[in-house]
Amino acid sequence: MVRELGRLRSIAEYLSHDHPYDTSPEDVFVTVGARQAIDFLITVLARRGANKLLPRPGYPLYEAWAVFSHLEARHFDLLPEKAWEVDLNGLEALADDKTVAMLLINPGNPCGNVYTHEHSNIYRRWLNITSSCLVMHLSSVLFDFGFSEFIRLQRAKKLGILIISDEAYGYLAFGSTPFVPMARFGSIVPVLTIGSISKRWMVPGWRHGWTLMSDPNGVLQKHEVLLSIVH
Repeated sequence: MVRELGRLRSIAEYLSHDHPYDTSPEDVFVTVGARQAIDFLITVLARRGANKLLPRPGYPLYEAWAVFSHLEARHFDLLPEKAWEVDLNGLEALADDKTVAMLLINPGNPCGNVYTHEHSNIYRRWLNITSSCLVMHLSSVLFDFGFSEFIRLQRAKKLGILIISDEAYGYLAFGSTPFVPMARFGSIVPVLTIGSISKRWMVPGWRHGWTLMSDPNGVLQKHEVLLSIVH
């Protein structure tokens, strides 16, 4: 991942326009297109016995890389009768203390759906967890690199799950539903957003993407999880 300050500052300034808080260059990691960001994040998350929640239908590259990285893929359904919204009841049934992340693709690929703000806001309740359990879970998953057993979160009412939001098609919303970046909910749980210029700006030959870390509470940095992302 590239850490060129000028480029990072420009991307951070642009991404700050639609977020409730400022984005700094330290929050941005430049990649060779969105694909490298996908490869990198799944590789970082992979550890023995872990699983990741993927949407169904979804982008097949995520499942392919999960299999390659020995990361179990568990699928939650998108409901066609509800404009491809997430089946939240099924989603909660899939998650356990070995779930390292949940993937959202918004706008959707391949369905083309755009999550409403009201539906996205449901995650605020679904992710209503004790912050201490979230810290323990993320520290175990991302910093130990898979060489220790998962910490069981006995005290949590809900399981803290890192959100990966694929927004390669961000703002390409051709209906009445406006696009809402998941980074807006970073104060609830850390969000890693994948973006690129190839789709929105119609320059597919320019392999230029990024990963945005939305963590205004500093959970990832405070517990040194950020080190595993940088290195």
